[in-house]
Amino acid sequence: MEARDKQVLRSHRLELGAEVLVEGLVLQYLYQEGVLTENHVQEIKAQATGLRKTMLLLDILPSRGPKAFDAFLDSLQEFPWVREKLEKAREEALTELPAGRPSDELQN
Repeated sequence: MEARDKQVLRSHRLELGAEVLVEGLVLQYLYQEGVLTENHVQEIKAQATGLRKTMLLLDILPSRGPKAFDAFLDSLQEFPWVREKLEKAREEALTELPAGRPSDELQN
């Protein structure tokens, strides 16, 4: 997952926890797309509350490859307002990227 996508998830973490119920379509879609393993799904389902389930998913997603963020957006069919908010935040992160680039290149 790209750094800007990780930042979007991190900056919207509490909001996502409050608004997204992951146990339905979200988990099944991410499993279908190969973003989550069966073990991930079981571990998430074992959490006591919806908030904990969402937080665990948000902890797992950044390490699940380059398609994880897009698959997560696609999984939010039941939460179109959340998807729109994340897409907008991603676009804003893209427009800020060029300004931050020279310092990034110095670090490499």
